[in-house]
Amino acid sequence: MNNPLNRRTFLTQLSAAAIATGLSSIPFISSSKSVNPQKKLGIALVGLGYYSTGILMPALEKTENVKLVGLVTGTPEKAKKYGEKYNIPKENIYNYQNFDEIAKNPSIDVIYIVLPNSMHKEFVIRAAKAGKQVICEKPMALNAAECREMIGACQKAGVSLSIGYRLHYEPYTQRIMQMAKEKPYGDIFMVHASAGWRMGRPTEQWKAKSKLGGGAIMDMGPYPLQAARYSTGMEPIAVTAQMFNSDPKVFDGVDETTTFQLEFPGNIFANCSTTFAANVNFLTINAQKGDYGLNPFSGYNGIHGFLPNGEKFDFPEMNQQAAQMDEMCLAILEKRPCKTPGEEGLRDMIIIDAIRESVRKGGIRIVL
Repeated sequence: MNNPLNRRTFLTQLSAAAIATGLSSIPFISSSKSVNPQKKLGIALVGLGYYSTGILMPALEKTENVKLVGLVTGTPEKAKKYGEKYNIPKENIYNYQNFDEIAKNPSIDVIYIVLPNSMHKEFVIRAAKAGKQVICEKPMALNAAECREMIGACQKAGVSLSIGYRLHYEPYTQRIMQMAKEKPYGDIFMVHASAGWRMGRPTEQWKAKSKLGGGAIMDMGPYPLQAARYSTGMEPIAVTAQMFNSDPKVFDGVDETTTFQLEFPGNIFANCSTTFAANVNFLTINAQKGDYGLNPFSGYNGIHGFLPNGEKFDFPEMNQQAAQMDEMCLAILEKRPCKTPGEEGLRDMIIIDAIRESVRKGGIRIVL
């Protein structure tokens, strides 16, 4: 998709398909059996880093439609520790070599890929071939071409593919999406979104390694990109971008900071940034009758909303990951589209590919 016209054509076709299909890669399987609302799907987590062990596992103790029944890890010590902590049967614990045997395990319905970005494609495709429903963390893959392979593999296997955009399942983001449709403060002129965190020096973080798919644009980058899209309710038509790296020895071959500007139909623009150099997290939308947004906008908790004239809005705290996994798995049980299918991840990667292309070409405008 290096040709801008091809990319534009693809986005146009994808938008049309999204309207027709509800943006779903979940196959509609006819069944005379009604869904048992008491049934819980069994889920296996692939990759036992902090997000799995510190965030997803505790969240799964609060879910109604899914329960933790399996683990996949390359570290025997982690297998033992978390297997014992969550009472996972030994026959439900796999490593990366024997992962394909999971196809024979009827207690595992869903596989959640929580691995470095460079491993997403391989394990999504292997999970699909095993006949399991698939959830994949964001960003979906290393590039748009990989996303298409993953979507194709899941469609061929007749399984669903959902992407872990947790914010789509929490009320602050949902209200911003609603405002994009209803325009309570008039037309939108500009969106400002930034997400980043300060990475220490030196670092052994895989997110600082190019071979594992690291870099700021591949870590926090999807947050401001998503925010620009759901704040306007539109898809960008062009992008320009710049990348910065203050310490090439630490960030070898990856971006420490990326800034990018998105152009939307109707002369609407978004100014976005993502970084490993500072703790930043905000979303501001400039509209005819004032500014509104979220600050912070993408945290696991502590999100706050603001409206023009100093007004604020808040919702009760919730476990975002529990809500995400519950709703994704309810969609599987009910054989209906989820909110964040593989096509949503593909959309982001098309734009991220264009951001990289703009940087390579000296920050020129790339038509989508």
